[in-house]
Amino acid sequence: MRPGLAFCNLSRRAPVITGTQLNLRHVACDLSKPADVESAVSAIGDFLAREAPAGRILLVNNSGFGVYGLFPEPGIAQQLEMVDVNVRAVLHLTGALMPAMKARGGVIVTVASTAAFQPTAYLDTYGATKAFVLHWSLGLNEELRGTGVSTLAVCPGPTSTEFFRRAGLAEGSVPDALGETSEQVVMASLRAIAAGKAMVVSGWKNKLQAAVVTKLPKPLAARLAAAVLARTRKSRMKP
Repeated sequence: MRPGLAFCNLSRRAPVITGTQLNLRHVACDLSKPADVESAVSAIGDFLAREAPAGRILLVNNSGFGVYGLFPEPGIAQQLEMVDVNVRAVLHLTGALMPAMKARGGVIVTVASTAAFQPTAYLDTYGATKAFVLHWSLGLNEELRGTGVSTLAVCPGPTSTEFFRRAGLAEGSVPDALGETSEQVVMASLRAIAAGKAMVVSGWKNKLQAAVVTKLPKPLAARLAAAVLARTRKSRMKP
C-alpha cells in the first residue's frame, strides 16, 4: 500500500479489512436516505481537511443493488429505494464533492454494468439505473475536460459479490465460467484509469457481449435478454 493514502468508506456496515496499517475512516450511511448522504458529505469534508488536506481525490461510486422479478416485485418501495441508491446518491455525492475535486484534481469512478447496454426484463429498474449512470458518467467526462478531473464508467458483468443474494437469486445463478472476481474488476478499473479511459468493460466475454448487443435493435436486444433472464427466473430463483 502506497504510504500517505487515506480512505473514507460510506456504507451501512463497516468493511471487514484485516490490514492494520490502512488509514481508513468508515462513515455509517444509508445511501437511500438523503439526510444520511448529506451528513456523510460533511464527514467526508472533515476527513479530507484532517487526514488528506492535499493531493488528488479518487471518488468511487460503487454502492448499488438489483431486484429480480416481475415489476413491481417485491414492492414499489424497494424499486424506488434502488433508484435512490443507484442513481440519486451517486449524483448527490458527486455534486457535493465536485468543488473539492476541481480544486485538487482526480477521477470519479462510477460502477455501471453490462446491463446498461440493453433492456433487462426481470431486472428492469436495475438495468435502467445502470444505463443512466453510464451515460451520465460519459457526458460528465466531456464537461470536465481541461479541469483536471475525469470520469470512468466501469461496466462489469456477473461478479462474485453479495449482489445475487440481495437481488433474491440463489447461489450459482450464473455459472462461474461467466463471472469475474471483484479483484479482476478492480484491476481492470485501475488499468483504465492509468490509460485515461472514460469507460471500461471488464473481461473479454463481457466485452464481446456488449459489442454484440449494442449493434442490435433495442427491441431485439430486450427479447434476447428476457429469454436468458427468464431461465434464471424459472430454475434459479430462491424458494
